[in-house]
Amino acid sequence: MTADPSKPAIVVLGSINMDLVTTTEQRPAPGETVLGTGFAMVPGGKGANQAIAAQRAGGAVEFLGAVGDDVFAGALRGVLKDSGVGTERLRTVAGPSGIAAIVVDARGENSIVVVGGANAAMTALTDADLAAIAAADILLCQLEIPVDTVAAAVMHASANGTVVLLNPSPAQHLMADLWAHVDVAVVNSGEAKHLGSDLEPVAHLVVTHGADGATYRGPNGRELSQPSPRVEAIDTTGAGDTFTGALAAAWHRGPEAALAWASTAGALATTTLGASSSIPTRERIEAALPPW
Repeated sequence: MTADPSKPAIVVLGSINMDLVTTTEQRPAPGETVLGTGFAMVPGGKGANQAIAAQRAGGAVEFLGAVGDDVFAGALRGVLKDSGVGTERLRTVAGPSGIAAIVVDARGENSIVVVGGANAAMTALTDADLAAIAAADILLCQLEIPVDTVAAAVMHASANGTVVLLNPSPAQHLMADLWAHVDVAVVNSGEAKHLGSDLEPVAHLVVTHGADGATYRGPNGRELSQPSPRVEAIDTTGAGDTFTGALAAAWHRGPEAALAWASTAGALATTTLGASSSIPTRERIEAALPPW
């Protein structure tokens, strides 16, 4: 565990992609062709986004994941390093890196198609991976890599006293006994509805509601509601990942403070195009904290 409780040691196990972002006035309907207004390649992936968000929000982050041996690999590895995220456990595998094709409309809403690529190669954890998880304060996972690998990491973290924070996205039903080993789950309102009673064993449940903020349900029936600061949204891509990473970085402060920190970070992330490029720093989050 970290010697500095204000800078928690966080291991993020997850995906890393190159986001191919197209902007347009209106997203196309099925069979429709529309003219775009811009294009950008921005490193992303839920795992990488959350790792960068946690690092920028005050954590000390190590990333466990995989890139390919293609033209995107160097940029993907570089964005983690440039953000201060540890990459010693980032693997290189044969074949393409993961990509996400993203269309963003004039309202800032998006449609996303993800192709896993190298992320699908994360089928087992090494002894060094397991040691990093056991030594961390928090393990942060999502579901864009093989679920069996996530399950193995969660069980190992739980057995070693590492707090497990799971963002079960893309939403899917997991083994019933796995949920009991999840300390904190972060889902959006649609995912919460889809997963339903699966989430009942989780001690701390955080549900995000976009511009309407977030809610919390904890032990002994404790409930909290956190509004989101009002901002002019340009692109919502990565806002949920920013929220989750910032929540992990601030979790040691308690649910109420962590929720305010994460909601502020998530809102700020919508004010810039792209996923990883929009993630705010600790200083920017502090400057925008309530009262708004």
